[in-house]
Parts: sequence; structure tokens; C-alpha cells
Amino acid sequence: MTTRLNPQTTPRHELRAEKARRNKEAALAAFIGKKAEIDEMLARLQALSDDHFGFDPEAVNWGSVGSLEHVASDLREITDFLFGEGEYAE
Repeated sequence: MTTRLNPQTTPRHELRAEKARRNKEAALAAFIGKKAEIDEMLARLQALSDDHFGFDPEAVNWGSVGSLEHVASDLREITDFLFGEGEYAE
């Protein structure tokens, strides 16, 4: 038995497929854009780290340590999320 396509639904199916393809392309473009944004932030963070996060090593105090602890805590949250560690571990 041969299945015949309904000519009235075939164009609708093709429109849905085209919409899905465009949606996938848009998602990929958005993903690449966000990745570039993250890469830029990481490069800036690395440069700032190379410069001791703007702190004069001779003038470091416990406030400086607290500032870096805050940054480390935020980065730990991000890395735990991305690597499935800490509270995100299964």
C-alpha cells in the first residue's frame, strides 16, 4: 500500500521545516555571539589577574583579600554550574 501525501498539508509541513531551520540558525548565531562575549570577558579577567587585579602587591590588606574572595566565590559558582560540581553535582 502506498501512502500519498495530502497536497494541502505538504506546504504547511515545508513551512514548519523552514521555520525550524531558521530558528536553529538563529540559535546558533546567538550562541556564537554569547561565546564571543564570554571569551572577551575571560581575556579581560586574565589581563587583570596578570596585573594583580589592580592591587599594589606592596599595599595588599585584608580588604584586598575580601575583594578577591568575593570574585573567587562568583567564579566558583560559575565553574560549579558549568562542570556539574559543588551544589550542581549529581
